[in-house]
Amino acid sequence: MQKRTIFLLQDTKENNDKLNGLFSAEEDYEVVGYTTDGISGISAICDKKPNFVILDIVLAGYDGLCVIDRIKSMGIPTKIIVLSALTTEDVISKAVSCGADYFMAKPYDFRILKERIDQLANGGGQLNRVVKRDVTLDEKISKIFINVGIPPHIKGYSFLREGVKMAIENPSIINNITKKLYPMIGEKYDTSASKVERAIRHAIEVAWNRGRIDTINSILGVRAYIGAEKPTNGEFIALIADKMLLEKA
Repeated sequence: MQKRTIFLLQDTKENNDKLNGLFSAEEDYEVVGYTTDGISGISAICDKKPNFVILDIVLAGYDGLCVIDRIKSMGIPTKIIVLSALTTEDVISKAVSCGADYFMAKPYDFRILKERIDQLANGGGQLNRVVKRDVTLDEKISKIFINVGIPPHIKGYSFLREGVKMAIENPSIINNITKKLYPMIGEKYDTSASKVERAIRHAIEVAWNRGRIDTINSILGVRAYIGAEKPTNGEFIALIADKMLLEKA
């Protein structure tokens, strides 16, 4: 039996490696390549023309929605499965309207993912639905970062997200950001506290340099930033943490 070919386009190398390992253990599937970059992903998909593409929404280069649109506009005959932690109604709707054949939420069950691929391979048509679940804290924070213009592929993105989660769990840690928060993040990501501080600063500067001040002010809703004025690392983390805590109240 001819193997079904799959190209993986997930947000991290670790997620690609995990899926690659799972599919490699299946006799009827072959992973023909993977990347975390939407631009190089489109080029590889054009070249390899896999039966299936399993992609995330958050990618380096072009995001998942752009990748879907490009694949469809070029007439590449591949089935597209979106596998993502971003599961808001507007994201799902946009993915389906762009041409995604199925949308599955992370965390996922590999057996169900394989069943959906089998259904599509056997003419199951377009399965336009996602299992509903509560939006995770990581998703809520990630949505804010994306909206204010912090790209997910830079190191400061992950460090900032971890800092916000720490501040939500223990608000007083903001008062010890240098001695506690930075070192704790550094320990988790096997890097130094000074590198954590610089990466977070860079992430905030990227957002401000993109000129989305109105968006930032409307999302944070606490302090009006004008022109080049930027919050400190601690202020930015505290503002987002406070927003999350208010939404939970």
